[in-house]
Amino acid sequence: MSPHGTTAKSNERGGRRRNLDALTVRIQTMKYRPEIDGLRALAVLAVIMFHAEFKWFSGGFIGVDVFFVISGYLITTILINDLENQRFSVTGFYERRARRILPALFFVTLICIPFAWFWMLPSQMMNFSQSLVAVSLFLSNIFFWTQSGYFAPSADAMPMLHTWSLAVEEQYYVVFPVFLLLAWRLGRRWVVGLIVIIALISLLLSEIGWRRDAVANFYLPHARIWELLAGSIAAFVVRQYGVQRNNLAALSGLLAIITCAFVYDDQTPIPSVYALAPVLGTVGVIVFADAQTWVARLLGTRVLVGLGLISYSAYLWHQPVFAFARIRIDESPSVWLYLGLIVLSLGLAVLSWRFVETPFRRPRKLIRHRLTLFSMCAAATALFTVFGVLGSQTQGFVTLSQKQRDLAELERRVEINYGMSPDCEWAFNLSPNCETSNAPELLLWGDSYAMHLYQGIAASKPGMAFKQHTISSCSPILGLAGWNPIEGRGFDWVKNCIGFNNAVYEWLQASESVEFVILSSPFDWVESEKIINADGEVLDINPEFLDQQFSATIQKIRALGVGVVLVSPTPRSGSDIGKCLSRKFHHSRNGSCGFDYPNDQHSDDFVRGLEKHVPVYWLQDDICVGRACVAEMNGVMIYRDSGHLSKEGSAHLGARNQWYDRMKNLAVQD
Repeated sequence: MSPHGTTAKSNERGGRRRNLDALTVRIQTMKYRPEIDGLRALAVLAVIMFHAEFKWFSGGFIGVDVFFVISGYLITTILINDLENQRFSVTGFYERRARRILPALFFVTLICIPFAWFWMLPSQMMNFSQSLVAVSLFLSNIFFWTQSGYFAPSADAMPMLHTWSLAVEEQYYVVFPVFLLLAWRLGRRWVVGLIVIIALISLLLSEIGWRRDAVANFYLPHARIWELLAGSIAAFVVRQYGVQRNNLAALSGLLAIITCAFVYDDQTPIPSVYALAPVLGTVGVIVFADAQTWVARLLGTRVLVGLGLISYSAYLWHQPVFAFARIRIDESPSVWLYLGLIVLSLGLAVLSWRFVETPFRRPRKLIRHRLTLFSMCAAATALFTVFGVLGSQTQGFVTLSQKQRDLAELERRVEINYGMSPDCEWAFNLSPNCETSNAPELLLWGDSYAMHLYQGIAASKPGMAFKQHTISSCSPILGLAGWNPIEGRGFDWVKNCIGFNNAVYEWLQASESVEFVILSSPFDWVESEKIINADGEVLDINPEFLDQQFSATIQKIRALGVGVVLVSPTPRSGSDIGKCLSRKFHHSRNGSCGFDYPNDQHSDDFVRGLEKHVPVYWLQDDICVGRACVAEMNGVMIYRDSGHLSKEGSAHLGARNQWYDRMKNLAVQD
């Protein structure tokens, strides 16, 4: 080899070393603020305690909002440093992000796969596989948004659900550096002004959004970006004026965060103006918690700083640990089990921080070359994506494993019960799949608790002329609907529900064959705070008004010469009975999934009050003896989840108790 070649390679190695040294210097020269790590510790503890279902931490989800502000602050600080010193590099920025986020994320994801393979049912495995694709492409917030809904898989059994927040951050990282680079030429004042304007628009969108579609508002970045931008604004303030020493302001900020963690609950719309308290509280700590303040000294204690250092790994681990525990055991984890799971999560976090996070963050320790890092990340992304696509296409690897095929057959027994067809859901329609005759004698009208009656009615009267009109959560009361955006019943849903019921009534008016109507609903929304009438007015819940509206609905039906009967909701235990039955049958376990009739089934009280207007068929008489309710009968799974009847359970109960004849007699003899 020529001396010239040797010299060239030496220079190349020297250049790479200088680049690595420059990267290391930039990371190290950022002034370390231990109070930020302490704040991270509080945020991750709040989130973990919330997911562990500790009631005291009913608002612990605000820890994510705190993380968003901190991320916005730190990233913007790095970008300002680079831009001011004219050393901004897009590839350098994404290298730092890749080193910070991807190794631990990919490691946790990899560890989850064997547990999912051995413990998950096929539908859970298919959902998990799809989530792997979304996580790898940083689209998990969009994926989990699409997975939400009345019949959506349980969030408790989704190991990767928490990655939605990482996806929001990564989507922010894609756009914000480019925006800042382009806007930088306008001057600092213009940049800050634009950020403030965008943040205010995002806050406004979040305030509007939770009233219309709270789920989309929760997951999608347009309603979250203002929280990250609040951190960006804090970065500009600190850069210009330094960290200000103000004990009162810093303490007020910290107290705002802590108060929200205890006071907010799952009915608090987040993000919205309600999120201003934890967001501005975080900004207050960042801007005013000088090293000499009480807050900085508290947050800078060794324990909190240590927890803050492992906070990212702790956040990654806790949800899979909790989810797999819930999947594996029949009952909801006890307080003591949750405490053990928290300790396990923190222990795993220490290990992954020490042996995964830290080595990858330091270029001299592991994977020194940028190209190598990006190539490995691309390879890992490709492998997870291929695995996820394969799992999705095979419906949870059902076609590849006899074990999975057996589990799939077991799952089929507790699949979603739409009644006649999935076509009979979501909207008013005249699909032939929702009728057995174009001249039906019976109309089934209501929500999902009406849907699950179909198999029983059909089994008790083969060949009946039948029509189904149903929408989940939409009770059969004309002219109003319960408004609860947090539960997915926003303005758009209310409008659809009221319109649906009006359309059903108009259809009934035009029908000349219907002899009687079966109504059913648990009327869970009677515990909501608000209702909306046909005129779009938002009203407080008023039992007398609801009673009058239901009475008016019954009178309108009877005025058509049509009989009507109301079927009560099933007794519900509050736990997933279908899951319990699946585990029992799968593992050939002894014991019962039965339960005592709950004393706090408040919707039953509302239904009892309706008996003065309409005869009621009480399903509890078919399922319970006294207060003892069964979950299976002679090997038949009665329930498919916490309250809905399975297809086989409905058919069994209907044939056994002659539903058609008994319900018709109640309807026409009243």
